Amino acid sequence: MDTGSTIPKTLMHARHFDVGLFAKLTEKPWLPDRSGVAQLRTGGFTAHNRKVALVIFLAVVGVLFSLFIAAYHMRLEFSTDWVAMPEPTLLWFNSCVLIVASVAFERARAAVARSDVVRGRTAFLVAGALTIVFLIGQLVVWHQVVDLGYYAQTNPANGFFFVLTGVHAVHLLGGLFAWWRAARRMYRTADIRDARVSVDLCAMYWHFLLLVWLGMFAMLLNT
Repeated sequence: MDTGSTIPKTLMHARHFDVGLFAKLTEKPWLPDRSGVAQLRTGGFTAHNRKVALVIFLAVVGVLFSLFIAAYHMRLEFSTDWVAMPEPTLLWFNSCVLIVASVAFERARAAVARSDVVRGRTAFLVAGALTIVFLIGQLVVWHQVVDLGYYAQTNPANGFFFVLTGVHAVHLLGGLFAWWRAARRMYRTADIRDARVSVDLCAMYWHFLLLVWLGMFAMLLNT
């Protein structure tokens, strides 16, 4: 038996195993490759790096709103000075506007997937315009409750109302900035499919904020 040749072969196999193991441990599957797509190696699943970043961001935002809601219920349960404030009727209209805006984003996404330029652009612009209408409606609601004497500093219920609706509005304003950039891209490119990722991201963001708003609105109505 030639032990001299067996030992080097064993060492070579061990070296290859170490290199392969080190390569696996140092992989960064969340980073994009040259095509701009982050390769998430979970059964062949791939996702655009911007979509991965948005999912992570929405997870953080979801935790933020969850903490606000938890603090709201704790303050309500253990408070002796809590006085529930009336919810203006305009909040129902604003909620319907935001729902229609989310539907418009979904229609824009479907139109872009079909390369339907006219319907994709129209639905996308309508969705952004409805979001602006929602924010204007929220401003009117804030003025209404202030005119009725429900100031943020006079009662914890009032304070939570302004904080929750205000933080939600700020996130929609940030989304409008991304919407404006995507709209410009849609009108500057001849092939609307070039803006497909941006439209998908906007739709995901608005659907998420719609769910957050409906949850908060239901909570405000029940308490």
